[in-house]
Amino acid sequence: MKNYTAKSLEELLINAANDKNVTVEELTYFVTAEKKGLFGFGALVEADVYCLNDVKEFIFDYLGNFFTGIQLDIEIEISLEKEAFKVMLNAENNAILIGKSGQTLQSINNVVRSAANATFKKRFTILVDINNYKETRYEKVVILAKRVAKTVQRTKVSASLDPMPNDERKVIHQALTSIPNVSTKSEGEGPNRHLTIVYTKDKK
Repeated sequence: MKNYTAKSLEELLINAANDKNVTVEELTYFVTAEKKGLFGFGALVEADVYCLNDVKEFIFDYLGNFFTGIQLDIEIEISLEKEAFKVMLNAENNAILIGKSGQTLQSINNVVRSAANATFKKRFTILVDINNYKETRYEKVVILAKRVAKTVQRTKVSASLDPMPNDERKVIHQALTSIPNVSTKSEGEGPNRHLTIVYTKDKK
């Protein structure tokens, strides 16, 4: 995020867009100071401005500095799809970065997302993955959830899944949305947060 100053907000945004080589529509800004001039003279607007490329660079630098700090060589590849950032990491020992049941990887996800959200004052969708671990994990939890959903349909008895991070709960929720007679809800707090698959009679 960079601070710009101009005589008007319109001029400021045009300058920022030219500087970042994007359109004005691609910018997000926060006015930090504004001074109204007398008879059109002395007017001043100051604003913090960024685009999605700035967020991408921030994520890259943040992770690069983190892994440099712990003296770990790592490859970082970041792609952007519909304002969602997918970060692929690759190191000599990916298992260490993934951790038991993906806990270390999830911690990396949480830290990077929190840092980006705080810096740019917006909530972003950021997925940090290692050797497609998360994608494979998503496939497994969805298969499990669909199997449990069929049981809930048949028995009409709700069932709770094991605790899992927010992104996995979200994937399951989306996967079960179109299944008749079942719905999902999150329950529990902190590390015990989990999904319950609920029998819903009137859902078609």
